Amino acid sequence: MYVGALELDVLLGDVHSLKEKRSVVRPVVAELRKRFEVAVSEAGHLDLHRRSLIGVAAVAADLEHVRDVLAACERLVAGRPELELLSARTRLVGPEDE
Repeated sequence: MYVGALELDVLLGDVHSLKEKRSVVRPVVAELRKRFEVAVSEAGHLDLHRRSLIGVAAVAADLEHVRDVLAACERLVAGRPELELLSARTRLVGPEDE
């Protein structure tokens, strides 16, 4: 079993309140969850209205599948015009890491 975690630090465009932030971040989180069947949550910068840290996790029997899914998630977020992807960090854990 392999587990992959992806942290996406994003800057939001023309957002002036936490309510507006939610209206931008929630659809992205929902699309990632639905399209890629991953666990995803807004995991950081909760009190900042122009920044968000989106966490994505995937589990599979094949390491390449986990890598592919997380890379696709990163591409989806990077391609959203209302967001600017500042950084992406991936961590992978497998049986050899015990």
